[in-house]
Amino acid sequence: MNVDEVKTLAGRVRDEIGKAIVGQADTVDLLLIALFARGHVLLEGAPGTAKTFLAQCFAETLALDFGRIQFTPDLMPADIIGANIFSFQTSTFSLSKGPLFCELLLADEINRTPPKTQAALLEAMQERHVTIDGTAHALSDRFMVVATQNPLEQQGTYPLPEAQLDRFLFKQTLGYPSREEERRIVAEYGVHAGQVLPKDMGIKRVVTAKALSDANAAVAKVKLNDEVVAYVLDLVRSTRETADLQSGASPRAAAQLALAARARAALDGRDYAIPDDVKALALPVLRHRVILSPAAEIEGRRADQVIEALVDQAAAPR
Repeated sequence: MNVDEVKTLAGRVRDEIGKAIVGQADTVDLLLIALFARGHVLLEGAPGTAKTFLAQCFAETLALDFGRIQFTPDLMPADIIGANIFSFQTSTFSLSKGPLFCELLLADEINRTPPKTQAALLEAMQERHVTIDGTAHALSDRFMVVATQNPLEQQGTYPLPEAQLDRFLFKQTLGYPSREEERRIVAEYGVHAGQVLPKDMGIKRVVTAKALSDANAAVAKVKLNDEVVAYVLDLVRSTRETADLQSGASPRAAAQLALAARARAALDGRDYAIPDDVKALALPVLRHRVILSPAAEIEGRRADQVIEALVDQAAAPR
């Protein structure tokens, strides 16, 4: 498969998801980029903005084994990863796998569970395996976490620590739709009683496992020249040098921004990354990896505003 075929594949996925999801084109693209870059996505938005349904449609379209965990304050690590269960009939232990053993895991309202349970995801997200009673159990090569959180309600929540936020390739904020988009949503979904499933909206699987593997191989061949590498470094290092940020982005952020830029290039049918790829992805890659300075907070500034200003100031190669 070449990058033109990757572009065609991405177009089919967008069209299929578009049968059920109104708007959110940027978010669908980020999910595709994360899939090809072997990254994870954190979706933040108010209830009712189709975060969960989008993840379900994405998994269905790509024929990914879908798993969902509704995070709650009483959830324990073993509820996620599983545990060895003793059988009195055979006097042996057998592994009871948790819902984490899938290809696309929806971690719903991840900030509603304590840090101990949140941390159970760290090894899986970074290493793509989990350790249970000293034994490592591999996850799928396509394992991907799509986590959601509600920014409006903070009572009874546990903000994700910086170390875990850094494991997410993207943080995407989902706003409310435009009036025309909301009119379409009401017209299409107002006739369905109860929970709507992807199949109810005509969502079909349009990508095979082999095609997905071939697409990953094509993305791996996308070139990243020295000028674009230097641009990524300058941009990420500038987050550590501005007085508006108390803490800047990590070297992992720089590596993941470069990787995501290559995946975006492939989705656009190019076998080389350009500065525009970096610019387009800088905000979702960096917004959750920086901490505002106290002075910037007092002024009412947001991390997004600081990052956008840094992108505007950074000299892009021609």
